[in-house]
Parts: sequence; structure tokens; C-alpha cells
Amino acid sequence: MRRTNRIANLISTGGDVDTFAAAATTSTASLESTVRDEELLDAYSRAVTGVVEKVGPSVVHILVATKGDPNSPDPRARRGGRGSGSGFIFTPDGLILTNSHVIHGADEINVALNDGRNFAARVIGDDPDTDLAVIRITAPDLVSAELGDSSVLKVGQVAIAIGNPYGFQATVTAGVVSSLGRSLRAQTGRLIDNLIQTDAALNPGNSGGPLVNSRGEVIGVNTAVILPAQGICFAIAANTAKWVASRLIRDGKIRRGYVGVGAQDVPLHRRLVRFFKLEADTGVLVTHIEPDSPAGRGGLQEGDLIVAFDGKTIDGVDALHRTLTGEKVGEPATLTIIRRTEKLEVTITPTESRPRD
Repeated sequence: MRRTNRIANLISTGGDVDTFAAAATTSTASLESTVRDEELLDAYSRAVTGVVEKVGPSVVHILVATKGDPNSPDPRARRGGRGSGSGFIFTPDGLILTNSHVIHGADEINVALNDGRNFAARVIGDDPDTDLAVIRITAPDLVSAELGDSSVLKVGQVAIAIGNPYGFQATVTAGVVSSLGRSLRAQTGRLIDNLIQTDAALNPGNSGGPLVNSRGEVIGVNTAVILPAQGICFAIAANTAKWVASRLIRDGKIRRGYVGVGAQDVPLHRRLVRFFKLEADTGVLVTHIEPDSPAGRGGLQEGDLIVAFDGKTIDGVDALHRTLTGEKVGEPATLTIIRRTEKLEVTITPTESRPRD
């Protein structure tokens, strides 16, 4: 109506043809811009709501209770306590992924489903070093979430967090992947590598819930928030979670080799790949070396690029973790590294990573 009135006024006042055409063009462009903005907003909204409809039924609220120890010198330990967190069903037979710190040391674990049902759960395996745990419930008609491939993530893509902050069930926040390859120290003191940083808001109680992409695939397990900061939250990459979960299901724990490095995935320059005839175009950058560790004793240095372990190509932190199995403990191993412009080999002897409470 406004466009029609404006054109009518131009005609009645004797406006020339050029002015009339410019007004019509401006009005059309404005209308098209408004339509595009609405379409973009609708597409984003549809993506988020679609993810919630797909993944929401697999997200659970976990309630834990610990019994008091009357002999403990700590008054809080004598009283026991209760806590809660989030998790998600990742197999139709009731296996649930969550954070280790949500269920570690719990005497009772109960799971509330999205549809209101409640079930007792038991621990299948717990790995404080990666802050991951697998628990199980026995229940019919469960909806499971799909674990995606976190290696293809890009900074800036949409990330959606679903959980139960402060006990508010099925709360959804959306943001983007802010950064990749972050490291964070677990409660055991071990560095958790290759974390996803996101600005999707997390709060206490979100721990263990899924971080999901726009296709409804779980790309990470929410684990921590930097409380004094705004929009700095972390999730354990889905590929790390897959590997850890498979070992916990098989053995109930993870016996792993320990070399004592903090590291992150990095791309390798094409000239470097061609010159040294490397099989992968990514490697592991050593960002930190623990004191008196196998890596330190073996001569590894910060800034070294690990590209192979005992002749097996290492293209990322996940590959290094998978290589450091229990069978490697106490056995000398050869690390192939690139240090500045040289390709070197160093020998280290992994020790067993000891779980700590």
C-alpha cells in the first residue's frame, strides 16, 4: 500500500519517468531484502527446531546421590550429597554417554527421560582422564542420538547444546563453533586435548549433554564452562567420545599409555608434506611437556610436530590417543617428529596412565 501511494503521488505531482523508475526499483529492492531476511531467519529457526525434535528425545537428566562416610574428617563427606547433570542415549539398548564428573563416586544413579519416565542406571565404565563415562538403563522404546564425525568441523558452523541446566529439562541454546583443538585440564590433572570451544551457553547441569550440528549429529559432549567469562564453553570431540566409549563398553576402564604431552591438531604445509613424503597433511603439535615425563626424558620439545608413532602415521590427537593403548606401556617406541626443518626420530617408553580420584 505504501509503495502504491508513493508511486501515485509521483504521478499526480508530475514526477518524471526516471524518478518514477527509481522509486519503483528502491521499493522492490527493499521488499526483496525483507523477504530474504525472513527466509534466512526461518531457515535458521527450522534448523534449530529440527535438531531439537530429532535429538531432544535422546537427552536425559541424570540424578546422583552419594552416601555419607561417618569416618571422614571432611564434614561434607560425612553428610553425603546429591547432584545432577545431563547425558544422551547413543544406542537403542540404553547406553548413555555423560561426563565422568557427573557420576564419579555416586552410590545411586537415576535417569529421567524426556517423556517423563524414570529408571535406575548402572555404571558401565568411567574415565576421569577424558571426563567421559558410560552408564546403562534398561527400558523399552528408547530414542538414540547419532554420533557424528568431529574431524570435519569448521570454525563458525552452527552448534546447538541441549541439556538440563539447573534442573530445567530439555533446555536448548545455540551458537557457533568458536575454535577447535583446545586443551583443558581434567579434575585428575591430565590435559584433555582436542576440545571444541563454543559460545552456545552452558550452565551447571549441562555437563554431559550433547553438542549437535545442524544435521542433528552429536559433534561433542559438553563438559565445562569458564565461569568468569562470557561465551567460552567446551565440549569433548565426538571422535574422542566414540573411542573412549568403545573401550569403556569393552573393558569398563581404559588402560592407556602415558607420554606426558599437551598437544593439538595442526595442518602441515604442502611443501613439508611433499619434501618429507608424509602420508597425511595434518600432524600433532606439542604445546606442553609434563615434568619428568616419558616425553621429557626422551628428548621431545615444545613445538615438535609428531607425524608417526612406531612407523604408524599420526594425523591428529585422536590417532595418538588410539595408539597409546595398554599394550604400549613399558615398551620403547619411536616417535617420528619434525623439528623446525629436520625430520627426526626420538625413542620414548610410555608408562601407564594412573587414574586418580
